[in-house]
Amino acid sequence: MNSFQYKKVRFTTNRIGCKMQSLTSCVQRLALCGKLTMNNQLLISNVGRVLGAPQSSHIHTSLPIQGSWLDYTKGPQKWLKHNRTIFPPQSPDEERRPAYVCHMKTNIRYSPKKMWYIACFVRGMSVDEAVKQLNFVLKKGGAIVKETILEAQQLAVEKHNVEFKSNLWVAESFYGKGVVYKGFRRHAKMRAGEIRYIHSHYFVRLEEGKPPANYYLNVPKSKDEMLQKWLEDMRKRKIINSL
Repeated sequence: MNSFQYKKVRFTTNRIGCKMQSLTSCVQRLALCGKLTMNNQLLISNVGRVLGAPQSSHIHTSLPIQGSWLDYTKGPQKWLKHNRTIFPPQSPDEERRPAYVCHMKTNIRYSPKKMWYIACFVRGMSVDEAVKQLNFVLKKGGAIVKETILEAQQLAVEKHNVEFKSNLWVAESFYGKGVVYKGFRRHAKMRAGEIRYIHSHYFVRLEEGKPPANYYLNVPKSKDEMLQKWLEDMRKRKIINSL
């Protein structure tokens, strides 16, 4: 072996030795970091246990985030809080307060403008009449409203002490605008157009008792009341530019 080959072999072994030393140092540093991480994890868990904070997992050492940035996709939650309202006790001579139940469906893949027609259609109807009429509504919203009313009826019997499930009527029925997702649709000549995926909410409140005879209109007046109102209007007349 000449001197040139000896220098080449020596240089190669030195490079391999440097690589091995660097790899060994990396492994030692990773082990040290792992020990520090475990110590920090134990310290955080002990502090959280002392402060009464919820325990975090062994992988993720941060505390759970309060709330979520996706809460807006769950829809409104205030409507269901009416079911937890506690009223004061009534006296024996006071008129009995009718039971009611609030229910809703959120983020329905349906247009709010189309839902408006069906929500107005069932107002003031009894539950049986509303379900019967919705069987003939050949729209997607009709099936959704029917399902929501039946769920509210079952909820009233099971959790709100309603004795007869047929003794309910639709006191409130309305809709709300839900979340809107935006997307793109491919057009010709490498162009794109915006497309919106619109959602809606549906709210219903069932009340115990019989439905009113006139839900939208005022209570019709009798003949004597109409005559009395006409006389009052006539007596209030005044001739312009007179004494």
